[in-house]
Amino acid sequence: MNYPKIQVNCITQTQKQSSESSRMLYNRVCTGYTGIVLKAVGALAVLVVIYVIGYVTGYYVHRCPK
Repeated sequence: MNYPKIQVNCITQTQKQSSESSRMLYNRVCTGYTGIVLKAVGALAVLVVIYVIGYVTGYYVHRCPK
């Protein structure tokens, strides 16, 4: 099936724009000082979640029988 060139060009242009914007967002957020801060905050959030899961699990495992 042959598509008109106008439609193919529109699709290609849309993909390039979304690719460029995602690359720009990645460069802004994931590199440099901001990237280091975001990775540290993410690691801290994961540690807090693991701590809370362990705390709740330990509470129910070690609670005194009634």
